[in-house]
Amino acid sequence: MGRRKKIVQECEKLMDSPENIRNIAIAAHVDHGKTTLTDNLLAGAGMIADEGEATRLMMDTEEDEQERGITIDAANVSMTHEYDDTNHLINLIDTPGHVDFGGDVTRAMRAVDGTLVVVDAVEGAMPQTETVVRQALREGVKPALFINKVDRLISELQEGPQEMQERLQSVISDVNELIRGMTEEKDVDWTVSVQDGTVAFGSALYKWGVSAPSMIETDVGFPEIIEMERDGKRKELHEQTPLSDVVLDMVAEHFPNPHEAQPTRIPQVWRGESDSELALDMRDVEEEGEVVFMVTDISMDPHAGEIATGRLFSGTITQGQELFVSGTAGKNRVQSVGIFMGGEREELDRGVPAGNIAAVTGLGDAIAGSTVSSVEMTPFESIEHISEPVITKSVEAEKMDDLPKLIETLQQVAKEDPTIRVEINEDTGEHLISGQGELHLEVITQRIQKNQGIPVQTGEPIVVYREAPQNESREVEGVSPNRHNKFYFTVEPLADDIIAAIKRGEVSMDMPELERREALQEAGMNKETSQNIEQIHGANILIDNTKGIQHLNETMELVVEGLEEALDDGPLANEPTEGALLRLHDAKLHEDTIHRGPAQVIPAVRDAVHRALIDADIKLLEPIQDVRIDVPAEHMGPASGEIQGRRGRVDDMYQEGDLMVLEGIAPVEEMIGFSSDIRSATEGRASWNTENAGFRVLVDNLQREVIMDIRERKGRKLELPSSVDQF
Repeated sequence: MGRRKKIVQECEKLMDSPENIRNIAIAAHVDHGKTTLTDNLLAGAGMIADEGEATRLMMDTEEDEQERGITIDAANVSMTHEYDDTNHLINLIDTPGHVDFGGDVTRAMRAVDGTLVVVDAVEGAMPQTETVVRQALREGVKPALFINKVDRLISELQEGPQEMQERLQSVISDVNELIRGMTEEKDVDWTVSVQDGTVAFGSALYKWGVSAPSMIETDVGFPEIIEMERDGKRKELHEQTPLSDVVLDMVAEHFPNPHEAQPTRIPQVWRGESDSELALDMRDVEEEGEVVFMVTDISMDPHAGEIATGRLFSGTITQGQELFVSGTAGKNRVQSVGIFMGGEREELDRGVPAGNIAAVTGLGDAIAGSTVSSVEMTPFESIEHISEPVITKSVEAEKMDDLPKLIETLQQVAKEDPTIRVEINEDTGEHLISGQGELHLEVITQRIQKNQGIPVQTGEPIVVYREAPQNESREVEGVSPNRHNKFYFTVEPLADDIIAAIKRGEVSMDMPELERREALQEAGMNKETSQNIEQIHGANILIDNTKGIQHLNETMELVVEGLEEALDDGPLANEPTEGALLRLHDAKLHEDTIHRGPAQVIPAVRDAVHRALIDADIKLLEPIQDVRIDVPAEHMGPASGEIQGRRGRVDDMYQEGDLMVLEGIAPVEEMIGFSSDIRSATEGRASWNTENAGFRVLVDNLQREVIMDIRERKGRKLELPSSVDQF
């Protein structure tokens, strides 16, 4: 029997024992060694040969991942590990580290119960470290910490025991600060600790690792490590304290199993009836219960077609089942069920029971984020990524004959990656793709050409702006075309804390009303206002301040539709509006239904909202990025100039090892083309990272110019409404 088949059979045996299952993700800032660590774990589990340095990157299965040397798609693998005389099934997801592909990290966290956060010992906690920790904790996923590249502290930086201890403790403190900030309101202490065994140290490249428990067991501590590293005895070090054993022991000991995790996770991610039989099945990880499957990833297999991967919270998925997919009509028939072993999928005739991560074919209606079930049910909470799309590109098929295939491909792209937004114009053949950054869109378009064989032309990157009110408006009247209906609105800016709470998914219309009120009040909204929420659209809120208006209840759906149209296409440049608190104060409606239909109500509301936004001094917001540059001291000036020359600013500058670190912010618009410019300015000696940092008001002297550019690009009139006089 082959090694792979034997491992699959061992995994099958353990699937029915949730107490011995660990569903985990590995997450990190880009280039901190996450995928190299995963290779170590695969080798330790006997899935790949343990030869030489760990540089195979078995989980980066796509050609572009191997070319770029980064993880782009989350990759799943199931393995076994014996700990404390008990065999454990480890379902692991290796997640991308680059910020542009953070959506995969967000979705992966819904499928797991624990996450191993990897941090580079030299660089320390970086922007994406903070992001992945935040993503994990928002989903109720317990963290542990692996500090990688400790060998560099010894061999490159020549640090002694005291210096190393201080540096490593600083990394632990930084990570714990992030954890405390996210869990202070929860009744849990998930801070990591060397003494508790939730921190490990090592070198993924040279395959050795230590933790407090391993030091006791092996008698290999930091003095021995320093000595052996400096003597070049890395092979011996690996043999005495193999990294895979240290990390997988920590996973088995400290991460919760599904029985422990699901009772607390289910209330966080599902708003259905808590005392229902379905809720009980999910909390108990009942494999005989109804099927409840959360899809976290959609991928294409050239032979099997579309594969839906995700977490099974209840029941057992088997071939031939007919299952409901949330938000769609009818049922989908399961064609096959299996598990991933890195880049390969293994089909299992027996199916996959609750508590596991499954790969399912036949769920053609599912998208990443779908709830799949054997009975109709309240779907899981939507998976909200922290960052929004900030860059847009137009994509056109070079040959008109390829247009239908391109449209189909773009629809598939949007299905697989919800952080991508696609606008399809079937008449012109021009389509817009919006993503997290230049690299995100570059990878998508390359895959369209290489994988689908569709030659395409792409336009220059377009930055996605926002429009936001800056002051309170006067009461504004909107009148229907037939003059029989009137609506009276005011607009005021939403508080930043409320906007942030909405974007983090802490406030939504899907929540129970009482819970939503409490969340809004906690974010700073007064009690009375929080009780009159009619709609939340994007990062905007509609308050119904009316009382006893005849026919308004039956007309409110049209009011909301008109409001949403107005907010999606703001009055300045038809960019989305955010941060607006809108109040409906009064309405006058015709008694006859025919005279207050969509053609009357929607234009009246849209006009009123736009005029109220203008009266509230609406302005354009531009997306900005946090920027970090690591560069030799002699190139610090040119590197700093690259930020400052892009309307950015340098906020901090300090030495780290033999490099200078520059931290600052810059507008996304100005960062287009940054990669080539910084390489040129620093003779290729700089490394850098960017992280989306939200939106800020565009400076006044650029407002009109940028607005006109956008209006021209969108084919809109170049004259602003006469009431726009704020710039």
